[in-house]
Amino acid sequence: MMKARTGGKPRKITKKYGTSQWGEAWIRLKRDKKAMMGLVIICILLCCALVPSILAPYGLDEQRPAEALQWPNLLHLMGTDNFGRDIFSRIIYGARTSIVVGFIAVGFACITGTLIGAAAGYYGGKADNVLMRLMDVLMAIPSTLLAISIAAALGSGLVNLMIAAGIGTIPSYARTVRASVLTVKDQEYIEAARAGGASDLRIVLRHILPNCLAPIIVRSTLGVASAILTCASLSYIGLGIQPPTPEWGNMLNTGKAYLLNEWYMALFPGLAIMMVILALNLLGDGLRDALDPRMKR
Repeated sequence: MMKARTGGKPRKITKKYGTSQWGEAWIRLKRDKKAMMGLVIICILLCCALVPSILAPYGLDEQRPAEALQWPNLLHLMGTDNFGRDIFSRIIYGARTSIVVGFIAVGFACITGTLIGAAAGYYGGKADNVLMRLMDVLMAIPSTLLAISIAAALGSGLVNLMIAAGIGTIPSYARTVRASVLTVKDQEYIEAARAGGASDLRIVLRHILPNCLAPIIVRSTLGVASAILTCASLSYIGLGIQPPTPEWGNMLNTGKAYLLNEWYMALFPGLAIMMVILALNLLGDGLRDALDPRMKR
């Protein structure tokens, strides 16, 4: 900031700095009320996953047989299950499982798919043809059926569940990255880097992939929702997280036997899954619009 004199009085001159691309995207995202609502819900979910012991009024598997099958009340906000466990506390602890499975499964699929898509798009030719045909074979199998097959072959467990939820989504990341790389690799700055002697690895990591982050971020946000839903589906049919570990899918599986009289046992885990999936989709849609240069206002 500088001062200039006009008619003997000092005048403040403020220098305006340009906003970066990511700063402009954040400004556009904040204008989207639905996306911000989704972001708030996800932040609440993250708090539940990080500090469940502080937020949950009861323990992870604290059983009170004398209080079994109680409807929602002041002591148990969402009621209790057939073992007298507090459903609200188990939903909070179950958020940690959903977050771990969702983010690690998407991270695995995103990294693998990005490497495959970047190699296919950058080198082209036979490498592109072979890699994309492999992705086509993987895409020909329905993702849910593939996840069920992998989980049944590997067995139940957290690690196997993450692998099952991640493998089926690798082709979508590979195709997204490949399309972005094809639009970037012929730009002048890529030719300049190649003429300057930069290696292929450096060109891809330092110059191409940073310019492909926007579609990857959007795809990853929506992918977390799909991974959480896959996790809940596998647990519901007995191929995911096994009781007594709280997970929304196996809580739904337990509650289905009590739908006639104690239907709240299935209602609240189902609402938790619905709210998280809705929040992630709202945020993903908002990010897609915010990161699109054509949406500038």
